[in-house]
Amino acid sequence: MALNFIWFAFFMVAFAIALFKWIVTGDVLIFKTITDGVFKSAGDSVDLSFKLIGIMTLFLGFMNIGEKAGAIRFLSRIVAPFFGKLFPEVPKGHPAMGQMMMNFSANLLGLDNAATPFGLKAMDSLQSLNPNKDSASNSQIMFLVLHASGLTLIPISIIAMRASVNPPAANPTDIFIPCMIATFAATLAALIIVSIKQKINLLHPQILSWILGISIAIGLLISYLKFFLSKVEIENFSAVLSNGLILLIFVVFLLGGIYKKVNVFESFIEGAKGGFDIAIKIIPYLVAMLVAISVLRSSGAFEIITNGFTYVFSILGFDTQFVSALPTALMKPLSGSGSRGMMIDTMNTYGADSFAGRLSAIFQGSSDTTFYVIAVYFGSVGVKNTRYSIPAMLLADLCGIITAILVAYMFFGT
Repeated sequence: MALNFIWFAFFMVAFAIALFKWIVTGDVLIFKTITDGVFKSAGDSVDLSFKLIGIMTLFLGFMNIGEKAGAIRFLSRIVAPFFGKLFPEVPKGHPAMGQMMMNFSANLLGLDNAATPFGLKAMDSLQSLNPNKDSASNSQIMFLVLHASGLTLIPISIIAMRASVNPPAANPTDIFIPCMIATFAATLAALIIVSIKQKINLLHPQILSWILGISIAIGLLISYLKFFLSKVEIENFSAVLSNGLILLIFVVFLLGGIYKKVNVFESFIEGAKGGFDIAIKIIPYLVAMLVAISVLRSSGAFEIITNGFTYVFSILGFDTQFVSALPTALMKPLSGSGSRGMMIDTMNTYGADSFAGRLSAIFQGSSDTTFYVIAVYFGSVGVKNTRYSIPAMLLADLCGIITAILVAYMFFGT
């Protein structure tokens, strides 16, 4: 129901703004701009789905080897004490536990290409446990809200973009710790929001110990990268860790398959066949969502919102430096490529080392693309009623945005 309302609202708001621009300001090209954007987004959606086929085929093939070798179930047993409390509907030792863990691990390292296949496989496994196939289960909501919070240890792509703009940032890695703090706050908020809704006790010793343990591990990693490695060493460390882990997963699955006497080639082919089906299945959902986002963006809605924020905060006497970076934050839940473009535009306009340039980078690294996640993941299993998923995700995004602003003023404010 929420997705239906939001999709309808995007079109109505965009049309109202376009009508106003045509009648009041005399903008005779506004409808053409919106229509061109609609057709481009529809084409981009299909292109994106077809590009996903190869990645999905590759990872689902290796995941099938891992499942037959017992690797996924082994991982499930490790995380069972923690995930068992967050996902009480999922039976102990179910493959969904390991698949979700692999999705979260890929996200932590910024490996979007790996995270998506693992996540889609996890959603399929969770759907097999869902008694109402048209409506999202509690486990699917908890998984997706945590996934959309976008917890990432090393924002290597953002660091690379800060180094590549003209002129480049003096220290491209100076947003690393602020990004970590903002994205961790968004993930923690997501966990709290859904746990309250689902009446999950976060003070349970097993949950609390895992949260504290993860927090300490992240803190130690931040300290190591911040105080012991140079900028070049950080980039090399992240590249080796990220790419090396993916290759390690493939090798471990293959070795496990050989040890268990699994025909690894046939198992790969068997699992890979599902990649094409999933990628094709999500096309209608992806087209619907990205077209609605395009309509809202092309109408100029973001400019109106940004100007409104500037006006309100200036009247209240607040500093308005952060408003120049807000388009990145507003675009991030809607479109990953759109928010990336907004971030680059902000850095080009104000400078990579300006307050707005740095804050836009922190916004980019503090959350995931909420509506893309909704369209792809729920679309892949045919869930139509997303229940409270979208409000929970947007609340977590808001927590990440507020934290990003506070952290930016703490680190870079005047």
